[in-house]
Amino acid sequence: MIREAIATGATVEEAKEAACKELGVEAFDDGVEFEILEMSSKKVLGLFGGHPAKVKVTIKKNASQAAEEFIKNIIRNMDLNDITVSTTEEDNVITIDIEGEDVGFIIGRRGETLDALQYLACLAANHIDSSYKRVVINTGDYREKREKTLESLGRRLAIKAAKTGRKSSLEPMNPYERRIIHTAVQKVDGATSWSEGENMNRHVVIGPDGKSRNNNRGRGGRRSNYNRRGSRPKQSSQAPNPDRKPLNEGGEVGLYGRIDK
Repeated sequence: MIREAIATGATVEEAKEAACKELGVEAFDDGVEFEILEMSSKKVLGLFGGHPAKVKVTIKKNASQAAEEFIKNIIRNMDLNDITVSTTEEDNVITIDIEGEDVGFIIGRRGETLDALQYLACLAANHIDSSYKRVVINTGDYREKREKTLESLGRRLAIKAAKTGRKSSLEPMNPYERRIIHTAVQKVDGATSWSEGENMNRHVVIGPDGKSRNNNRGRGGRRSNYNRRGSRPKQSSQAPNPDRKPLNEGGEVGLYGRIDK
C-alpha cells in the first residue's frame, strides 16, 4: 500500500515535518520517502515574489511493516518502557516477538490481551494488498508454554472421563486453544470432546466415549456383552464418533485463521 501527502513550509525540513505529521509517521521510519517539489525562495526586497518549500512524503509499506508499526503504536500508547519488537516473515506467516520487563501487561489474563493484539495486527497487515498474511504474536515463549499447559489439561481430564464416566466442562477458550484440547483428548482411548456455547462463551466439554472398548469392560478387565441379569447393555445415548474427532466444533477458521476484509 502506498500513502502520500504534500505539505509546505518555510523550509524543506518544516515541509517534511508537516507532511509526516499528516500521515502520522516519523521522518526516520522505515518506508518513508521524500521528494522536494519546490525549494523555498525569499521575497525580493522583502515585498515581491517568494514562496514556501513544497515536499511530497510517500510511505511504501508491506504487510510486515504495517503489523509491526501497529504493535509499536499500541505499546507506545500503553506507556510501556524497555519493550523491544522484532518481526520476521516466512511462508506468508508474520511472526512478531515482543520482549521486555512489562510483557505481562501485553499478555493479559490467560493471554486475552495478546490474542486481541494479534487479531488487530492481522487486520492491519491484511489491508495492505490482496494477499493474505497470517500474524502470530509471541512473547517469552508464552504460546509454547500455554500450548503445553492445555495439552496436559486435556489429557488429564480425558483420562479422568474414561475412568469415571463423568464429563468435565472447561472455561471458554478461543478456537485455537479449543483445538489444542481436542487434539490432546483424541490421543486418549475412552474419551471424546466437543464444544458447547456460543461466541465468547464457547467452551470444550470432555466426556467418556460410549463407543470405546474401555467403557465396556466387565470384571478382571474382560469385555462384557451382558449385564448381571443376562440382558444386553443399553447403548450409549452419546452420538457415535468413529473417527475420534471432536464433536460439534465447527470449521477450522478461528482466531488465527483468515480474517476477511
